[in-house]
Amino acid sequence: MPRSVRPLLAGFLAFAALAACTESAPPAGPVDPEPDTIVVASGRDVTDGIRQRLIDAWNARQGAGGVKARLVELPGSADQQRSQLLGALQSGSAHYDVVNLDVTWVPEFAAAGLVRRLPEEAVSEAGDLIGTVDGTSFWGGERYAVPFNSDVGLLYYRRDQVGELKAGAGWGWDELAAVIDGLSRKSPPGWKAGWTTQLAPYEGRTVNAVEAFASAVEGLRITDERGRYQATEEQLASGVAELRRRTTSAYVLGDAYTSNEDDSLSDFTQGRTSFLRNWPYAYPSLRSAFKDDLGVAPLPGKAVLGGQNLAMTRSVSEEKADKTVELIRFLTDADSERCLLQAGFAATRESAYGEAARCTHVAPSAGRHTAESAVPWTADQVRFSRDILLPALRTAVQRPRTPLYGAVTQTLIDKLSPLFDPRADPSGVAEALHEALGEELP
Repeated sequence: MPRSVRPLLAGFLAFAALAACTESAPPAGPVDPEPDTIVVASGRDVTDGIRQRLIDAWNARQGAGGVKARLVELPGSADQQRSQLLGALQSGSAHYDVVNLDVTWVPEFAAAGLVRRLPEEAVSEAGDLIGTVDGTSFWGGERYAVPFNSDVGLLYYRRDQVGELKAGAGWGWDELAAVIDGLSRKSPPGWKAGWTTQLAPYEGRTVNAVEAFASAVEGLRITDERGRYQATEEQLASGVAELRRRTTSAYVLGDAYTSNEDDSLSDFTQGRTSFLRNWPYAYPSLRSAFKDDLGVAPLPGKAVLGGQNLAMTRSVSEEKADKTVELIRFLTDADSERCLLQAGFAATRESAYGEAARCTHVAPSAGRHTAESAVPWTADQVRFSRDILLPALRTAVQRPRTPLYGAVTQTLIDKLSPLFDPRADPSGVAEALHEALGEELP
């Protein structure tokens, strides 16, 4: 077989295998070992345990003899959690009724028939959901999930070093670069570079790349609504050029090339940079550390949407399906979203960001927001959520939507490596990326 045909055939077979697993396939796995319990599988909670507290609130409402819920937190990184969920649902080695899926996983789990289409009653007041956020819940025009908590890239900065940013209409990389150029002439104590972000070879690199690509090419979509590849080499070349411009040594901290979220957060807190790209969860600890010297602004250009959505697995029995839908509705309703927002997650509903909105499903936690410190729900946090976080969510862009997302993100990580290795030749990156994506995607 010609070498050039092999990747195409492999990609086709992988997609065909996913498509062959339809939702009508019979449930797999053993008989439900917990018929009176709804088992919810999720990744680690970065707050004070708000997900467990919402589960506890649900259980309290069920009373004696009611169907209870149990939260199972999966260990490891997001990639490891995805692998665990795929293995468990495909083999039946573990029983989960509800899975908390990263927004990029919904097409894969839906196309493979591992989660079920959800009825309208699974969503409470669908019109209240932020449109961009709710768009991650669908595949093939059908709803397979309900947004649980969202996420979006933000720009944190030191007011004591740069003043108040005027990040309004037209705010982009040129404006941020001009500020960094001014800082490089002053060099505050301990300062090493203008900004830091997450460029290590994991999903953080993909996120930064998609943000640069979407900023460089208005309306860029790497895949269409069916997961087919549709970008051009010229579009990718523009995106690569923008990513390279943002991450040259003149602007970004060198350690960003090997940094994840925690690493970059530490570098910013230690004063090595004046700007940090990170997620909303970082706000409480940074606010506690810097007080009024902390500023938050939209990212220059486009920001990527993150977050998790709740889906019902195909193994849920018909006897338990209605109660499982009811649990998903409860965990994603307006009050639960207010609780999630005030615990540190980005809420998925417009109404959660109102100044008078308060969480009533659960009592205020006596614990600490993070291992470091806690920030109470104050007027400042209301302004941050309403004026910065909500507008960022409304305009955020999605990563490529495809059942083969795992292959796509790995290709982006690998093919962009020459941009972050001083020993590598960065020429030809766009051409190599275009060829690889064209081979992998149908």
